Amino acid sequence: MPEAKLPEPKRIPCAYQVVRYIPNLVRDEWVNIGVVLFDPASGQVLRRMMEEADFGRLHRRYPRADGNLLQRLPEEFEAQFAGANGQSLEQLARLSQTLSNAVQLSPQTGLLSEDLDAELDRLYHDQVEPLHRGRSSEDLSTRNAIRTRVNQVFRSAGIWTRLERRVGVAEFTYAGDPMRLDYSYRRNGTRGFVQALPLGRDPGQAKVLAFTAEAIRAKLAKTEFLAVSEVEPRPQENARDRFVTGLLEERDIPVVPLARLAEWAQRMRPSLLAPNGH
Repeated sequence: MPEAKLPEPKRIPCAYQVVRYIPNLVRDEWVNIGVVLFDPASGQVLRRMMEEADFGRLHRRYPRADGNLLQRLPEEFEAQFAGANGQSLEQLARLSQTLSNAVQLSPQTGLLSEDLDAELDRLYHDQVEPLHRGRSSEDLSTRNAIRTRVNQVFRSAGIWTRLERRVGVAEFTYAGDPMRLDYSYRRNGTRGFVQALPLGRDPGQAKVLAFTAEAIRAKLAKTEFLAVSEVEPRPQENARDRFVTGLLEERDIPVVPLARLAEWAQRMRPSLLAPNGH
């Protein structure tokens, strides 16, 4: 008897635009600093901007880059799309008109996607993340690269559909806070959050996560947090790892490397898939 064919995954027509920063308006050159991905049918808009840890690279190349403008952009994008109510195309057109001359959106490019969150990670990797000479394709030094691997682990564990992605934290911190936590879930009355956190980059990301966790815990009765790193922390050997893990352990935020994330996902699976998991 021939094997039954699995149904083809549904592919959604969507489109994206690359956010470009023009450091010198006289010269015809730009730097890709973000991606906007949208589904015209539902009006859903996803966006990812260059992380603060990468601003140093941009300033080294363009010393006169407007740092204040770049840091304000995530908040400006958030404000533009708040309450869009399905009018993504209109919001994008309005955003193009209100952006500084130094920031532009590329022409729209259409594509088919099975998963918008995964597509956003791929586009950000291809369009924005710098190419690292001499490093392998498995370089995991950025949050986006870690997140891509985390997506694979969570899908393999069968818990992907039980997760919320890119969860805004403004309701717990301050209005206009553009930060988003990578994943959230509910199990046994507890709200959980998972965040990619590269140990080899800006340790300030750990400070932001610690502050955010405290703000969330002040408003939610039962919470738990997890930070996912690219490698196993070595606090005994590395001062940066010692700072990050010590800071997070004080806030009851364990750090799990990608190599051990599948074990964590399998332990969580029964409670996440339980009927009362949500």
